[in-house]
Amino acid sequence: MNPCPCGTGRTYALCCGRYHTGEAAPDAEALMRSRYSAFVTGNADYLRATWHPDTRPADLGLDAAGSPRTTWLGLSVKSHRVTGPETAEVEFVARYRVGGGSAVRLHERSRFVRIDGRWLYVDDEHR
Repeated sequence: MNPCPCGTGRTYALCCGRYHTGEAAPDAEALMRSRYSAFVTGNADYLRATWHPDTRPADLGLDAAGSPRTTWLGLSVKSHRVTGPETAEVEFVARYRVGGGSAVRLHERSRFVRIDGRWLYVDDEHR
């Protein structure tokens, strides 16, 4: 059984894998965890599909030829806060390493919006 990269302790298939194959995430935290897992697995299509079109970059930079490999080291969700009927924020810390470099700690508060029953990532506030 493959553990899910997002750290819930569940298997990938029963956790983020189901969102990667089309099921709508039930809340912003589940979407954020599934996006982290998409970064770990290199699932650029899912990242694009779950990024609000107004803020989605043209290039995610995941498949840049010759660039050092990113290794994701872990995720810690600090808080999930509903901010309105169709909006929410998730604060988290993700750790990663690029190539053989030192580990990097990304502390972020991300904003999400639900449109037509699907949560989308809007933007973030780095901490």
